[in-house]
Amino acid sequence: MKAKKILIIGPSWVGDMVMAQALFLTLQEDAQALEQSLSIDVLAPAWSRPLLERMPQVNEAIDLPFAHGELNLRGRYRLGRALRSKGYDQVILLPNSLKSALVPLFAKIPKRTGWRGEARGLILNDMRRLDPNALPLMVQRFVALARPDGAPLPQVLAKPALVTEKASVAQAMLAMSLDDRRPILVICPGAEFGDAKQWPAAHYASLSAEKINQGWQVWVLGSAKDNAVALEIQGLLGADQREHCKTLTGRTSLAQAIDLMSAASAVVSNDSGLMHVAAALGKPIVALYGSTSADFTPPLADQVQLLSIDIDCRPCFKRTCPLGHKRCLVDLSPALALEALEKIAPLGSEAILVKDSSPESDERSAGERQPFCES
Repeated sequence: MKAKKILIIGPSWVGDMVMAQALFLTLQEDAQALEQSLSIDVLAPAWSRPLLERMPQVNEAIDLPFAHGELNLRGRYRLGRALRSKGYDQVILLPNSLKSALVPLFAKIPKRTGWRGEARGLILNDMRRLDPNALPLMVQRFVALARPDGAPLPQVLAKPALVTEKASVAQAMLAMSLDDRRPILVICPGAEFGDAKQWPAAHYASLSAEKINQGWQVWVLGSAKDNAVALEIQGLLGADQREHCKTLTGRTSLAQAIDLMSAASAVVSNDSGLMHVAAALGKPIVALYGSTSADFTPPLADQVQLLSIDIDCRPCFKRTCPLGHKRCLVDLSPALALEALEKIAPLGSEAILVKDSSPESDERSAGERQPFCES
């Protein structure tokens, strides 16, 4: 039987791309139930390739060669023509923009599936109308596109599950001069969205100091934009504690960041793309929420502690605190985070083992070094 070929138009943010794996898994599971062969390709920004390479369900990652927001109608037409030879049976669009629907149209993909969005009703021939009350979570909205319009979701939603190679993890640790002789706490103090999602540096430092005193080490992950807060955290530690706190912000590619996080014993993170990466790696996570809420895009993992405080002004979903006090995060104390962390990763817990590659597993190269990008 000829394999069904599906093209996914992927999202533009790290966390959203991680959650998209639930769609890939559902498509694969549904095809297996029908004893049908399936091939999934993903057209997405080049930065996402390290994520897609760690998703065994993806046959090919195809780089989308346009800047965020760029129309470039001629370029999209050329790309669509080039994709015609792939012979896709269906395309599923995760973004809601008109631009995202143009390449599939030019590629002449017969079935074009997506949610009703930005003036693209004449382009999609399998257009869905979203009931946000029926599908309150982003991951539900992604997975629903795997099924015929109106069909029920799976009783249990598939969880994203990134796969890392032991050799790649070891290589990343060697490149960053790291070791795993102490349990590893990864902290992710940045948030591309804005300061209103960032737990104070002093709180991260207090939590880090306590864990270091307990015999752990701390790795600080993030983009180059997070260098200042990472250095502030390290500067607030005592001299003897600093040697066990490694600042890696801006030094890693996204591929290396994923591989290093897979070696963690636990992760403490703001509401960010890296939080979703940690979830997809099966890490115990303490997720800190300030101006945002876990109601739409919670981390999809089993060992999760969601921390927020109940005050009248949150969630406001603002990039900076409109009242200037940021109480939603300032009042979320290090003691609360420490208590939550010890529930899911008690003292002396061993790091979760990285999966070894095997002859049966999909062997995937780490790819070229990509700029680290976070949502």
